[in-house]
Amino acid sequence: MSVHDRSETLIPERAQRGGCLMSGLPKRVAVLGGTGFLGRALCERLERAGDGGGSIHIVVPTRRASHGNRVRFLPTVEVRVIDVHDDKALVRALADCDALVNLIAILHGSERAFEQVHAALPQRIARACHAVGLKRVVHVSALGVGGAGGEPSNYLRSKAAGEAAWKASGLDVTLLRPSVMFGAEDKLLNTFAALQAVFPLMPLAGGDAQFQPVWVEDVAEAIVRCLQRPETIGQTIECTGPDVMTLADLVRAAGRWSGNARPVVPMPLAIGKLQAMAMELLPGEPLMSRDNLASMTVPNVASGKLPGLASLGITPTALAAIAPGYLGRTDGRTKLDALRAVARR
Repeated sequence: MSVHDRSETLIPERAQRGGCLMSGLPKRVAVLGGTGFLGRALCERLERAGDGGGSIHIVVPTRRASHGNRVRFLPTVEVRVIDVHDDKALVRALADCDALVNLIAILHGSERAFEQVHAALPQRIARACHAVGLKRVVHVSALGVGGAGGEPSNYLRSKAAGEAAWKASGLDVTLLRPSVMFGAEDKLLNTFAALQAVFPLMPLAGGDAQFQPVWVEDVAEAIVRCLQRPETIGQTIECTGPDVMTLADLVRAAGRWSGNARPVVPMPLAIGKLQAMAMELLPGEPLMSRDNLASMTVPNVASGKLPGLASLGITPTALAAIAPGYLGRTDGRTKLDALRAVARR
């Protein structure tokens, strides 16, 4: 069995491992959610930060071996096939790691599913960290958590519970709160671009919802710098781009940059909720849910009361500097991809 495919690993004594790299990075970093959109960007950043010479080892636990193909090509990534909801398996997966990054999250699901993934899982991970003596954690949460008006959606309430669990864990935790992330493989802009390649207009509920979109690479770099800087322990850092945009602005930009601009037709929130409810009944992951609409009632922008990317020495990248480059690509499959999205295939 290849070292990159093993699901169980011999547990070396922590005292026999080295401490940190000259860069300040831990030598062995577990990335939970490492096969996702942000996870793939982070693994590549960590690889580069460790000079790609084996000086850093990245452990990516995943439930399905096939998902590991997304990062397996990186020389210092080891994919471990486990169920993170299995306490014993989680302990085995983390036993030889010096730091942990938790990216596991969902955008859709029942109240129970949100609670299990965003609130109960951090508690389970924290117990596993204590069991193996792992102290350093970076946890990615979301903007909109901790607002004065409370959290109006299952997504935001469960995210807040997850943050509370980490704060109470007694571990050396840094919390990051990103706005909606964009990048070559993002779902938001690519989906709206693909839909506009098919449909003559875009009915849109919640079009005035505010976001401060942040480049996925900037968030990945922020995580790396947090791991390098012990002074970020205990901090909550807001990760946002330089521009505040409405959802309607984002949809129009996606259409314009993909060459498929369509009129955006505002839809009353009540009608939007009915549409979202109908989408929830379709098989697969919905394009929009009622919980998503509830989340969008909270502005997804920096509060200005917490440190941001600038505190890490990162100048946020504008959406307009990146998105036209990937949304403008055409390979003949745009309409087919959009139809698959609508059909959930």
